[in-house]
Amino acid sequence: MAARFAVLGSGAWGTAIAMILAQNPQQRVALWSARADNAGWHARRENVRLLPGVAIPPSILLTTDIREAVEGADLLVAAVPTAYLRSTLARIAESIPKGKPLLSLVKGLENHTFRRPTEIAMEVLGSRSVAVLSGPSHAEEVSRGLPTTLVAASEDLTLARWVQQCFSTDRFRVYTNLDLVGVELAGALKNVIAIAAGLSDGMGLGDNSKSALLTRGLAEMARFGVAVGANAETFWGLAGMGDLITTCISRHGRNRAIGERLAKGEKLADIQASTSTVAEGVFTARSVYEKSQQMGIAMPISAEVYRILHEAKDPRVAVNDLMVREPRSEHW
Repeated sequence: MAARFAVLGSGAWGTAIAMILAQNPQQRVALWSARADNAGWHARRENVRLLPGVAIPPSILLTTDIREAVEGADLLVAAVPTAYLRSTLARIAESIPKGKPLLSLVKGLENHTFRRPTEIAMEVLGSRSVAVLSGPSHAEEVSRGLPTTLVAASEDLTLARWVQQCFSTDRFRVYTNLDLVGVELAGALKNVIAIAAGLSDGMGLGDNSKSALLTRGLAEMARFGVAVGANAETFWGLAGMGDLITTCISRHGRNRAIGERLAKGEKLADIQASTSTVAEGVFTARSVYEKSQQMGIAMPISAEVYRILHEAKDPRVAVNDLMVREPRSEHW
């Protein structure tokens, strides 16, 4: 079935997803850049800064004109970091077709409001069917055709199945899930634990420590998710455990890299100034800390990550504080 897609955001993940969609010759894809100065790499058809060496197929329309990007689109695909999502969508809202379904690729939570990306999109663009595509999926690997498996979640099962059909290829497998809240939260929360994993790597704490960190971090993610309406099972799946493993061990993981550099003595402001990419976990840590404190949800690992990031706590003191906490049962 012929379909048109408008990918909003030309970062590494937006570019990789546009390439996946373009593999079906019946599908037309537009990749919109929020920044006018991105027009330079349109001529080269290569995202030189983020995906060097990966050619963008000529069938993908590269544009900085939002009206051109969304013309005739059957699905809007949001690929803008959470910290900039509301302002970017507000800037282009008048050009966005009303009622068209939206798929979010974004993995974060808005500071202070605790809004998930799909909630932000509906607040700014108006009510519509929404879905999330999430799971273990570094753009560097997807863009090079390495096998990847994700989950499409929506409260609208018809939309989730349609996304599954349109995105699936022989190297990109998609499952469906009705737990939109859980899948969206898992994609955000795992970034906080990934920073902790990077801190562990940077301090040389070893395999035992990192395995325990991932296990207890996943328990925190599920505990938090259930408290705000998600299904616990979602966190044992691709969006939870799957994405957590990838982002905590991969050399591509931006959040893990932030933690590793912090552990080696670099300042957060200097790390952020040295990179053009966005580590969502830095922002999400604040949202999760504030919400968990408000609701009385025990999030010891996430709380220490917040204190290291935003209160300049010494990572080694944080590790000690975690280890000497009062003994308790493993099961919550």
